[in-house]
Amino acid sequence: MEKNNERNLNITLRNEEADKDEIIISFSSILKQLKRFLAFWLVIAIVVGILIPVGTAVFTADQHKNLTALVSFNYSGIEKGLAPDGTQFDINSLKNPKVIQAALEAQGLPLDSLEAIRQSISIEGVIPSNAIDRITMYKSIYEQGNLNAGERMLDVSYFPTQYQLTFNYSASGMSGKMAVTVFQGILDSYKEYFFKEYGFNQALGSAVRALKYTDYDYAEAVDVFSDTISKMQSYVNTLNREDTARFRSTETGFTFADLSNSLSTLKNVDLDKISSYITVNNVTKDKSALIDYYNFRIETLMRERTVASDNLNAVNSAIEAYEQSVTIIYGEGQDPKEYTQSSAEYDNLFKKKIEAQNTVSSKTQGINMYQQRVNALKGKSSASQEKVEKVEKELAELNNKINEMLDLTNATANEYYETAYLSNAYTILVPPSSSELNTTKNVLKSAMETWLVAEALILVLYILVAFGTALIIDNRKARAAKRRTAMGEDEDEDEEEASEAEEEKPAAKKSLDKKKKK
Repeated sequence: MEKNNERNLNITLRNEEADKDEIIISFSSILKQLKRFLAFWLVIAIVVGILIPVGTAVFTADQHKNLTALVSFNYSGIEKGLAPDGTQFDINSLKNPKVIQAALEAQGLPLDSLEAIRQSISIEGVIPSNAIDRITMYKSIYEQGNLNAGERMLDVSYFPTQYQLTFNYSASGMSGKMAVTVFQGILDSYKEYFFKEYGFNQALGSAVRALKYTDYDYAEAVDVFSDTISKMQSYVNTLNREDTARFRSTETGFTFADLSNSLSTLKNVDLDKISSYITVNNVTKDKSALIDYYNFRIETLMRERTVASDNLNAVNSAIEAYEQSVTIIYGEGQDPKEYTQSSAEYDNLFKKKIEAQNTVSSKTQGINMYQQRVNALKGKSSASQEKVEKVEKELAELNNKINEMLDLTNATANEYYETAYLSNAYTILVPPSSSELNTTKNVLKSAMETWLVAEALILVLYILVAFGTALIIDNRKARAAKRRTAMGEDEDEDEEEASEAEEEKPAAKKSLDKKKKK
């Protein structure tokens, strides 16, 4: 008869302080329990595997109705977080209500969902990994107590130039196709908003047209026109300096240099002609009031000239005291030669000197001009009605010419910003797109993540139940065996006592017989 030797690996945990407490763990018993509960585990795993994807599709489908797009800004100053006009750039202007409204109106959609759409758009800056590494490194150094790194951290501040926009259209009630159209319309609408916001020229036009020359005396109106033309010239000359490509508008046919020359002609010919006619003929609405105005202008210009003269003297003193860098070159067989090197600071002082000299000169010319007008008004009588009407007619014509130049300037500047200066300032790198397949893939991805977590928990629970059940059963068997062993020891003791009693009986009987004989 063969003997089945079953080898079991048992682990016994014994409490040395109380020898009665023992925990026995049998791996073979654990395997038996795993087999026992295998069917239950498979059924639960299959049911959960079916319910999780279905539940995810039903309850989280709206969360995956997302459209994403990527936009980029490329102009001087964006790397410092600035807008083209030098102010702080606000990326949330991408979802400005005006932008969304324009997109909805372009599709003929009601504006009821405007706020819901705005709330559903989120914007996140895209920061390159190398910038993150630098910022993280300096932050770590700073946290370790190196305070000098605090200043260095300021040098690695990073402002994103690319932004990712996400539009969750579940709350808008739109289909995926319509949501793509509206989202694309918002991105396109922002481009027009961007040019209007940072084109600079619209604000110039509003400021220039705000003044009415008819509210002033004729000589004062000349000053108003002169100031207007000067502002336009300053604006055009600034654009001309920035325009390195010699931009020429296809709409107006002008370059900024052409506009500047036209404005100079308007000021030096048309305006000066009217000004001289007014001065020579004493054309005025109120002679005494005009004399008071001229005297006030003379006093103001004299004060401004004094300030400019002091500034010029200070700049001249700085130039004289400035020590330029000197480089000495030694050549073999030649005497040393000294070369004076200019610097940006020294060049800047000369620019300030030229500006101060021009200011002093212009103030002096203005003083002389107003003084001549005062002398003319005091020496002559007022002009006839015929001359007054002539001046009014020429001022009206000059006003029309200035407004025409303003329109040409605005149109040329608009085209320049849109096609040259700001042509690549705002770019849609990745347009929004949507498909049912993409939404399904996102739902399945989310479902798989949840399914894996659930199945892992079920597996752990299955193993724990098998382990616990095996532990309970093995320890019950161990305690029962221990009790049986204890009962067997008690029976042996009773048998020994009985055997001893039997041995003692003959001796007791002999002793009793002896007593009887006696």
